[in-house]
Amino acid sequence: MKKDFSMEKHITNEKTGISYTLKGDYYIPDLRLPGTAHEIGRFGRIHLKYLKEHKRLVHLELLTSGRLSAYLHDIDTQAQEMFDRLVKEYAERQGITERLKAENQMEWVGRMNNIRAAAEEFVLSEIIYR
Repeated sequence: MKKDFSMEKHITNEKTGISYTLKGDYYIPDLRLPGTAHEIGRFGRIHLKYLKEHKRLVHLELLTSGRLSAYLHDIDTQAQEMFDRLVKEYAERQGITERLKAENQMEWVGRMNNIRAAAEEFVLSEIIYR
């Protein structure tokens, strides 16, 4: 007669309200830092890497206070808005239109890639690496 040693994948301690997930032979608590519910995009992740490598104390203070996620989300939002605005402004200044896209797609792609690179460089220097 075989014994069934199967264990539930997720359990919750009724006294503490803490949930646990089965990892191998052990239950690991599903703990989260407060304020980690924000989406962090590309610019936020780049800034996080910068903080970890160059501004360790700022990173540690934000992390331990539970404000890191909200801070990175705010930085990411600001940077993305600036990037989008700059791309639009640069394209208008250089006369890059939908007509050019229809007539000469390769030229349009090349010019838009140059604009995106210039806008990204500006955003990185003004927001991300500060």
